[in-house]
Amino acid sequence: MIEIHDITKTYQSGSLAFQALSGVSFTIADGEFVAIMGPSGSGKSTLMHILGALDTPTSGTYLLDGKDVSTLVDEELADIRREKIGFVFQAFNLLPRTTVLRNTMLPLMYQGVAPGEREARAREALVAAGLSETHFQHRSNELSGGQIQRVAIARALVNNPTLILADEPTGNLDTKTGHIVLGTFQKLNKEFGRTIVLITHEQEVAEHADRIIQVRDGRVIEDSRAHTKRSAQDDV
Repeated sequence: MIEIHDITKTYQSGSLAFQALSGVSFTIADGEFVAIMGPSGSGKSTLMHILGALDTPTSGTYLLDGKDVSTLVDEELADIRREKIGFVFQAFNLLPRTTVLRNTMLPLMYQGVAPGEREARAREALVAAGLSETHFQHRSNELSGGQIQRVAIARALVNNPTLILADEPTGNLDTKTGHIVLGTFQKLNKEFGRTIVLITHEQEVAEHADRIIQVRDGRVIEDSRAHTKRSAQDDV
């Protein structure tokens, strides 16, 4: 699904240049759950922006489903984000006075999907994300942090994306709730075959994935199976 070949990213500020990524290469197969882990300043955020088609590399290639994303212009990148990538962010990014169901339907509304179809797809995504139907008509500001993040996961699922990209999704949650949310990602991966890339700086969070790619100083320093793989049952 993902092929990254010798990616570099250099930021220029006047006469100064900063190289955030230096020759990064890896592949991620369809249906994998991979964590990209590194400390602040390691290059993981830059890599996340490239994987999410939010930015393009200075050099190298990024193939998503065989399409070279690294050569696309802004409008084409927007199409890739809309059609192939579901985002889950640390800050949730939900509309606070809007119902859970309507928050989940929003991406489909922007695409002009018919009302009946978008509600059906939103309900399906919410169930897949592990949210009880009793919460569908609640406003997002009436939910717990873990419930809100599950709504955000459902919203990422509703377009049936090729890739789910989760950027520090437990950063605003307490440890127990964070583990439950990570268990939701595991379920989506194991039971629904979703490809998930999780960006994190925490080893304990990364170990919920099946594979960990560690980055430091703009380079991949290790690519290995998770050593102490946690299961969703460990966290509930």
